[in-house]
Amino acid sequence: MLPETRRRQLLELISRQGFATLEELVKSLGVSESTVRRDLESLDLAGSVKRTHGGAVYAGEVRAMPAFDERTQTAITEKQAIGQATAALLEDGDTVLLDGGTTTLEVARALIGRRIQVVTNSLPIAQLVASSQQTDLILIGGYVYPRTGVALGPLAIATMQGIRVRKAILGAGGIMPDGIYNSNLLLVETERQMMACGQEVVIVADSSKFGKLALSRLCGLEEVARLVTDSRTPDAYRALLEGAGVVVHTAAADAHHGSNGVFHHEHESTHNPSVRTEE
Repeated sequence: MLPETRRRQLLELISRQGFATLEELVKSLGVSESTVRRDLESLDLAGSVKRTHGGAVYAGEVRAMPAFDERTQTAITEKQAIGQATAALLEDGDTVLLDGGTTTLEVARALIGRRIQVVTNSLPIAQLVASSQQTDLILIGGYVYPRTGVALGPLAIATMQGIRVRKAILGAGGIMPDGIYNSNLLLVETERQMMACGQEVVIVADSSKFGKLALSRLCGLEEVARLVTDSRTPDAYRALLEGAGVVVHTAAADAHHGSNGVFHHEHESTHNPSVRTEE
């Protein structure tokens, strides 16, 4: 059997089940374990699957709403790097809340296969996380905004009132000197409750969001513990964030090709006592 044919069969099996063990793949294809491992490594490098301990999970395209799909392709390299860098901030056993956005989708993708409990109001993220046997999923219900597949409004807010997580990780429609903005009023109301759920609030945003104003203000900069961004973020905004006590993490340009989401961070400000020092 040609390697391309064998890898296509492997991918079809993993995508159909969401997850497959190494033993299952060896039996299904009738080849050696070392051959399957090499094929999985090739598929992992291509971004089609994510290797885990003892197998692999499907990591291909998550079909979402058209508007969401279009935004997913914007600044994709930066978003993938930010996703890896943000995942590196989490420890196995953590509970994390992810809002519905294209950057948080990359965070979720980087968490597949890890022993993490993910709480989300996003159908695309839930679809992705549900494929992993190691990553637990809690899906928040409510009115589903049709353009992005995100649950919003009173029901979603009420569901979250009894939830506590280590980190609430949110995207941003815009970041201005006076705070974080988003373009949907219902989304902002829901995200405010998400912030209340988290011991620590983390904003993930690529450099295009800085200096961009959106419809509704979510919060002030001082309410954010950490912000993960790319290397193109203006120095003036870095200074503003650090002055507000925000720890700024810069995702390495090639982090999504690296091993563990390597990133750089600026010095930790003493203005935010809840943030611990990391070396």
